[in-house]
Amino acid sequence: MGMKGSEIEGFIRAAFPDAEIEMKDLAGDDNHWSATVTSAAFKGKSRVAQHQMVYAALKGNMGGVLHALQLQTIAKD
Repeated sequence: MGMKGSEIEGFIRAAFPDAEIEMKDLAGDDNHWSATVTSAAFKGKSRVAQHQMVYAALKGNMGGVLHALQLQTIAKD
């Protein structure tokens, strides 16, 4: 099943309009993704809080339709 990178990026962009997003399909199966998300919304937040913000943006798809997401978040100045 899986999710296309463009779908994942769309959910993230809806929550973080200023985000710079880099997606990589790690296994070529639309189930194992790597995402680097840079946003000013992360400024002053812990890494755990930043990741929780991204997972919330995915609207419950993480662990269901989307099997694995390797996530790196960066606070933009």
